[in-house]
Amino acid sequence: MDIIKDLFGQKEKAPALTKDAFEKLPRHVGIIMDGNGRWAKQHKLGVALGHRQGVESLREIIRHTDDLGIGSLSIYAFSTENWNRSPEEVGALMQLILEFFASEIDELDEKNVRILILGEKDVFPPRQRETLIRAEERTADNTGLILNICLNYGSRAELTRAARLIAEDVAAGRLNADEVTEKTISDRLYTAGQPDVDLMIRTSGEMRLSNFLLWQCAYAEFLFPTVLWPDFTVADYDEALLAYGGRERRFGGRLK
Repeated sequence: MDIIKDLFGQKEKAPALTKDAFEKLPRHVGIIMDGNGRWAKQHKLGVALGHRQGVESLREIIRHTDDLGIGSLSIYAFSTENWNRSPEEVGALMQLILEFFASEIDELDEKNVRILILGEKDVFPPRQRETLIRAEERTADNTGLILNICLNYGSRAELTRAARLIAEDVAAGRLNADEVTEKTISDRLYTAGQPDVDLMIRTSGEMRLSNFLLWQCAYAEFLFPTVLWPDFTVADYDEALLAYGGRERRFGGRLK
């Protein structure tokens, strides 16, 4: 992190808004943290430094989400498709997993944040896998913000896993096929027990979900700020939350 601070200095921070400034807040925010590579390219840096600066932005967003009392925050950190990136970039991301939890786990635990890893952990190298498991176990009893960190995650894989679990229950006689409902599926997703996503933010101006929380985003409000993720500030986040508060959600109904 010191390399980036030496190059660019500390970003000026606009004062964060308090909970009272918002007419309404989402219960569950999803964020696709897009633009680390383009940020690095713009600054003539290696992509690994783009990801490192992205972690700086993430740290501030997690803190502010917790301060506002939002119940769940889901971040897309590493998709099932990201394994196809260069070995150098994947290696840098694997190292960042270790560094993030080493530097953040104490504060997150002290703030009563519960960490859930969404995605299959078995494919990670042993050190990363153990780090993820320990973070979940350490915070399992916490009752504050639920921080869903999506690693080796793909929504189609999540839905396939849910279908497989339901099929196993039906085959074992624990469930009848005609008893399968939307709740049956929701209860077998990684986000079981959490509300669906109310607000989905994707930075960098790209306008697609990229296989992220497809079921949970059925009635989400979407925002696509053009700012690249390493430059996404708490002020940008507040702007998105204010925009969400100004929308009327109809869930298939008509405007009042």
